[in-house]
Amino acid sequence: MTEDTGFRIKGWHVLAGFVGAFGIIIGVNLVLAFQAVRTFPGLEVKNSYVASQHFDDDRAAQEALGWTVQADARNGMVYLSITDTAGEPVRARDLHAVVGRATHVKEDVEPEFLFDGRVYSAPVHLGDGNWNIRMTAVAQDGTPFRQRVVLHVE
Repeated sequence: MTEDTGFRIKGWHVLAGFVGAFGIIIGVNLVLAFQAVRTFPGLEVKNSYVASQHFDDDRAAQEALGWTVQADARNGMVYLSITDTAGEPVRARDLHAVVGRATHVKEDVEPEFLFDGRVYSAPVHLGDGNWNIRMTAVAQDGTPFRQRVVLHVE
C-alpha cells in the first residue's frame, strides 16, 4: 500500500519548471552575448574583400624586408627590437604600436616608442599575463610593415 501525501504535480508546476529552466538559459545567453559585443575591439579593415586583393603583394613586400621583431618588458619599460637579416638594428621611418590584452581593449595604450640606436623603448607598466603589441611601421624605402607581437609578462 502507498500512502497518499496529497501532493500532485499539476500543469502549472510543469509550466513553472519549463519557464524557470528556459529563463535561466536565455538569461545566461543574453549576458554572454552582451559581454561579447561590449568587449569586441572592432573592425580591422573596412572591407575585407578589398584588403584581400592586396594581401599577397603586401606580404611579399614585408617579407622582402627580412625584419625580425622581438619584444620584452621589464622595470616598467617595453622594448621592441627590430633587426634585419644580418642581425643589425633597424630604424623605421615611422613606428606606431598599440599595447593591449588579446581579449579586450579596456587596457590598450599607445606608447611613444623612442629609438636609441639599438632598440625602441617606451615606459609602459604592464600587469602579469599575455599582452599583444599591434605594431605598424614604415621602412625607409616606404614599405609598410605590420606585425602582432605576443609579449608574456611575469
